[in-house]
Formats: sequence, C-alpha cells, structure tokens
Amino acid sequence: MAVRAPHLYRSLRLFGLASFALLSQEVEAGAELQFSFEEHDGGKRPLYEYRPLVGSYVEARAGRLAALPDALSVLEELRREPAAAIFARAHAGGEGSDNGALIRTVLMPLLTDVAEHCGGFDWNDAVFDRAYGELERSLFGSRRAYAAVAPLIGLGAGSQIELGRGIRVRVAAAGELAASWPDAARLLPPSFGREPDRVCVLELERPLPAAETAPPDAPAELADAVTALRLATAAAVAAGPVLFERLDWRPYGIRPVLPIAATQPPGEPSRLDSFRGNLVGALLERISNADDDPDLAEALDRWELSLFATEPFRSEQLREALMALLGGADGLWAATVRTALLLGETARERAEQLERLRALVAGEPAKPSTVDAVRRALVETLLHGDRATLVAELDESLLGLRARPAGHLTAVA
Repeated sequence: MAVRAPHLYRSLRLFGLASFALLSQEVEAGAELQFSFEEHDGGKRPLYEYRPLVGSYVEARAGRLAALPDALSVLEELRREPAAAIFARAHAGGEGSDNGALIRTVLMPLLTDVAEHCGGFDWNDAVFDRAYGELERSLFGSRRAYAAVAPLIGLGAGSQIELGRGIRVRVAAAGELAASWPDAARLLPPSFGREPDRVCVLELERPLPAAETAPPDAPAELADAVTALRLATAAAVAAGPVLFERLDWRPYGIRPVLPIAATQPPGEPSRLDSFRGNLVGALLERISNADDDPDLAEALDRWELSLFATEPFRSEQLREALMALLGGADGLWAATVRTALLLGETARERAEQLERLRALVAGEPAKPSTVDAVRRALVETLLHGDRATLVAELDESLLGLRARPAGHLTAVA
C-alpha cells in the first residue's frame, strides 16, 4: 500500500498493536465481551452468526487506551499534521482539548473499525492497512463530507424534503444515531422514534474544501432552519437538544443546539409537505441574511421569544416585533396600518386586521388570530425580500399612488 505519511502510519500501527494487546489481555482475564446473535438469509436454512460488540467494549476502555505511551506518540504525530487540524477541533460537550478531540475522532474510530473487521482482537495487518488507507483519504483528499443531524420534534414528514443551503428534513433510519454514537439514546428527546411527530431529523450536509480547518457553524444554521419551520407551519417545532456531527462518514462531534431552537414552544404538532418545504426554503434563505437588516433580525428575535412567553410578556414581544418589522421611526400606529394592508386581500379583511392589531397596541392580550397575523406579516416581509422597499410601497398604496403590493401567500398555516 502506498503510504503518504509513513511516520503517522507507523505510530498508528504501534498504537493499534498495543491496544489490541491490552484489550485481549483483559478478555483473557475474564472481562466480558458481549455478542449479538444475527440471522442471515440462507434460503431454506437461515445462517446464524455471533458478532462481538467490540465498539462498546473499546469505548468503555477509551481512557486507558488513550493513556498508552503509543497513544501519546501518535497524538504528537497528528498534531504536527496540518491536514488533521479539523479533527482536533471537533466538539463534544465540555471536552475542549485537541488531544481529546483527536482521540474521539481518529484513534477510537480507527481502532474500533480494525477490531470489528478482525472479529475481535487478533491483529491483522491487511485489515489495518485498509482502515489506515481510508483515514489517509479523509486526511489528504481534496474535499471532505460534513454532516450534522439533530432530532426534530413537533413535525412529521412522509418523505425527504430539501430546504436549501444543504439542509433537509427526513425520517430517521432505525438506530442510525446509536450506530455511530453509543450515548445517543440518552441524548435523544423523550419518545423519539415512537411518536408520529418525533420520527424525523433535521440534517445539514455540506462538502468542505481540504484546506478548511473548522467545521460549519451547524448550531446556528439549524437554528435558522427551526425558525423558518416555525414561521411556515405555526407548529410547536424544536430540534435537539444536541446535534451529531460526521466528517467523511465517521463520528466527529456532539454539540448542543442553540437553546431557543432546542426548546419546544407550546402548541400543536404539524406535518411538512412539499409546498411548505418550498416555503421554508425561501424563508431560510432570507433569514440567513437577516443580519444585514438589524430591524428585521430584531423582529424575528422578538417574535420567536413570544412563542415561549406568557401574558403580558407575550403581547409585549409581539408589539416590539411589529414595531421593528414595519413601524420604525413612524411608530406602532404606522406598523398596524401597514400590516393590515399587507395581509388583507379585501377592504373587509384589512379592516378586521386593523381592528385586532389596534387592540394589541392598546395593551389587550393577543388573541390567536393576532398572534397569527404577526407571524404572517413576518413571512410576507421575508418573502418580499427588501423590507425598506416594501414599507415604501405600502405607504404609496395607502396614499393611492400605486396598487397594494401583491401578497405572496393568502394563507400560511
């Protein structure tokens, strides 16, 4: 096998040999290595196989394996290798050391892979060479495949729905998280995988140039997607509480989802279809650029905070959201009139919208229809694209200088 980094190859091989020696000695001393009983299709006579569960066995001894002198040597080699920098920056809860990240993302996965293909702890150089070759391709390839997956609650979907920016909603495969992250079960939301609105995941998938030494800001990107889903569906959507990262299809890290996205607001679950998926994608694109418009960002933040607030704080947040969205220097009165014009297709609808918004401005608790009006105003403004231009067009329409700006949606719920 052609080896690009001979020193790394030698160090990893010595670490593997030392680890196998320690692990096999413990088995011989009576340590329990559990097995799974698997049935394979053999026609009329099915075939059965005992498979050692080496992954959990190795994981349980990761601390002792990482303390081996050969582990310290290979960690030094990895820290000298620029291509391994992204692996040293993996996240996992409070663990922040480069060594800890390299142990989780390189040493333990490689060791587990070799042990699984060896069927235990009898060393095989050919198996190690194959596993090392895959590691070199990941280290020195021109591109890497990054993915982050977060459990999604409050929303069901019958098929995979692309939201754009490399983000999608899809049904979680049975056991997909536990297969790569043994601790996944205790990190999942309650009843995940057993309720219709708790079977999907929110996934970010993105190719990374080889020169990239840091992963994407997946918590922020998935939080934007949760905001877009909440706007488009009015459902009690949340993701998390953690996201699971992969790099070149190997476990990479575990990070917390931003609290506002990980907390489920009060409300009912919903279902995502292709129409709403397209709407979410359009909203996501504009939410991702909201930092260029501080007032729009403020309106989105205030609206999302209102989802978790009780009265009178909920109505106060809604008033602040409306003010930032369409009021500005002209105040809440202007915001109510502009919103009524934006949402009302007919004169009667505009009058009804204005009445409920005036009640909100007067200090009355927001009714469900008022809450929905603020949400729809945000959706329409985001879909318009240019908030300042929209405000100018609404004012001109109020003066009779132009037709009312066409609404993008007659209903969003």
